[in-house]
Amino acid sequence: MFACTLLAACTFEEQKTINGLVYCSEANPVAFNPQLTTTGSTIDIISHQLYNRLLSIDPTSGEFIPELATSWSLQDGGKKVVFNLRQDVAFHQTDYFTPSRSLNADDVVFTFTRLFDVYNPYHFVGGGNYPYFQSIGLDQSFRSVTKTGEYQVTFELFSPDSSFLSNMATDFAIVLSKEYADMLSKNESLEDIDRLPIGTGPYKYKRFKRDAFVRFYRNEDYWKSDVAIEQLVFDITSDSNTRIAKALTGECDIAAHPSSAHIEVLNNREDIAVEKLANLNVGYLAFNTQKAPFDKVEVRRAISHAIDKQKILQAVYFNNADMAQSILPPESWAYQAQPNYPSYNLELAKSLLETAGYKDGFTMDLWAMPVSRIYNPNARKMAELIQSELKQIGIKVNIIEYEWNTFLERLTLHQHDSVLIGWAADSPEPDNFLNPILSCASVFSGKNPSNWCNAEFDLLLTKAHDTEDIEARKEIYFAAQQMVAQELPLLPIAHGLRLQAKSTHITGVEVPPFGGISLANARKAQ
Repeated sequence: MFACTLLAACTFEEQKTINGLVYCSEANPVAFNPQLTTTGSTIDIISHQLYNRLLSIDPTSGEFIPELATSWSLQDGGKKVVFNLRQDVAFHQTDYFTPSRSLNADDVVFTFTRLFDVYNPYHFVGGGNYPYFQSIGLDQSFRSVTKTGEYQVTFELFSPDSSFLSNMATDFAIVLSKEYADMLSKNESLEDIDRLPIGTGPYKYKRFKRDAFVRFYRNEDYWKSDVAIEQLVFDITSDSNTRIAKALTGECDIAAHPSSAHIEVLNNREDIAVEKLANLNVGYLAFNTQKAPFDKVEVRRAISHAIDKQKILQAVYFNNADMAQSILPPESWAYQAQPNYPSYNLELAKSLLETAGYKDGFTMDLWAMPVSRIYNPNARKMAELIQSELKQIGIKVNIIEYEWNTFLERLTLHQHDSVLIGWAADSPEPDNFLNPILSCASVFSGKNPSNWCNAEFDLLLTKAHDTEDIEARKEIYFAAQQMVAQELPLLPIAHGLRLQAKSTHITGVEVPPFGGISLANARKAQ
């Protein structure tokens, strides 16, 4: 009944016949186009539900899988990548758009030239910010994207990039409709392309009510498979306790990121399954390295020595996480544990503060994100633990919280002293961790919370892009991890398991170890 009342006014007979699914999500979407955000809560809601990519990655083998592209080839030493497109892929038909043709090369050219071509009429719509692509420098890698056949597109790069195909398989590299864009241009309502979405995915957009719900309908013309769920609702419930209460009462079929403290209660229910899923992620404390006193590595190291990560793992993650010993998780093929990360040592922390000229300590702000995520299920509690620890070395911590979208906006402006946040990978590429949150490009795009720009570090990432040999790339990424451990712009804390509470009547939910959740194949037993 809840799904129906959330969706619309329904009669009792209609309630019995509607095959709906309610997913309790932790935050409002910040956009309805994955190109415009790197926020995991938004990606979960929109990316796999509304859109498709040219290719994807098999989470087991790591092999590329055809999606909107049926095949691809690298030419000219890797500087050209040619995609052959799938035919008869329908775009969504909605209340606000009726397509007259299926997907073709024009759509792919339009989608990706928007990222870098100032002459694309949509390049500056929404501010011209494409955070994932800009943070990894991919928008600067394109020389051109051209139509070389009705169903063929050629990407020409300035130089070969060993991460290019992986980046094209991420949740951000979706394909938009040029026909829809042309219609919006004619109507002088260009902003609607990111507000009223049109994609090729299993569900199509119906309605969004802030702080309440997002409603999707089944795409009857989905090219890939039949979609069983008629109506899909993302119930926006930021409070973890409330999400679990809704799961217990049956108001939510799936509840995202339950607190570890709730697991015992959930495990006592025969109608609810608690799933613990491996996920490539890292939760960390980032210092704004452009602000004093965090511009001094001695201060960053002193604070890090005062943080008891083992206590955090027990109190915040309830041991449903691994202690981080690198910015990369152990599952990454380029992972190397870094012994130089500070261990818990209050006396050494005090000594380092004195060396840095802060014998009597100082006052700092610590921002705690207001939503539960895989990499940090309870940032407020973590902040309180850190506050207590730092008090012992003379540092007074003010814990700062904002509404999620406000938090992200202010973080982009680097208004913080320090922040508890994290990153969940969108591909198994090591570059997917290192570039978006630590490169100079990510500073300029506002997505580098440490505000740390190091030319030597960027050079390592460039060398890794230009290198095809996997063993040589590993050595480069080892050096990059060592530099992060030495300079300490951020302190990796934990790699969390993805937890979700799911009704046992629900099957077919796909949660890969990287990227967002897919409900395309979800089924609900009646």
